Amino acid sequence: MTAPATALTLYIGNKNYSSWSMRPWVLMREHGIAFREVKLRFDSFAPDSEFKKTISHISPAGKVPVLVDGNLVIWDSLAIVEYLAERFAQRNLWPQPVAQRARARSICAEMHTGFTALRSALPMNIEARLPEAGAIAWRDKPALRRDMQRIEALCGELLRNHHGPFLFGEHFTIADAFYAPLVMRVQTYALPVSETVRGYVQAICASQGVAAWIEGALAEHDFVVSEEPYRLQAGSAHGD
Repeated sequence: MTAPATALTLYIGNKNYSSWSMRPWVLMREHGIAFREVKLRFDSFAPDSEFKKTISHISPAGKVPVLVDGNLVIWDSLAIVEYLAERFAQRNLWPQPVAQRARARSICAEMHTGFTALRSALPMNIEARLPEAGAIAWRDKPALRRDMQRIEALCGELLRNHHGPFLFGEHFTIADAFYAPLVMRVQTYALPVSETVRGYVQAICASQGVAAWIEGALAEHDFVVSEEPYRLQAGSAHGD
């Protein structure tokens, strides 16, 4: 007998900062997959931190996100969404044509393991508006510019070929969930993108799952110093 969807529990970190947690959360919310959310605050990542002590009892990896389905524990965002795609096959979480599905998996894997310059230079921070920090990083970090050039080419091609608003057409897929944290960074750091990608940014922000995540992030009002080395306090480097 199949367990009901409400048996799912998703452990996440702060919505303002946790790009890895964002991916399965927005996917499930967008597709109406019921789950219980458990948020574990990022106090620090030291072995004796409350966060580490709590998550390590749930997952041996000691990181979020973690999906629990009955006795099954799944960690790593890519493993989670692959499980959801099988568990809820009728939701079409991947594109249906075989070639598109293969392409979607490729770009998710690329996002999962790549774009390290972007990740390190511009951590996700939904609450903040940091155009000056973005401009300095853009000026001083050629690896960041190369990452964004690759993203621009990749997203631009898919949006043009599939006529948007999402990467594979009208349907929000796993690929869009994986690129949603990128959209948050474009917004926060005012990164220069084409009109095509700018339209994608707007579509992602307006989608039900992402809009709900943003609302939750803005409601946290939780300034975590270790997550924001470029600010002394919340609001100290806002550009608006």
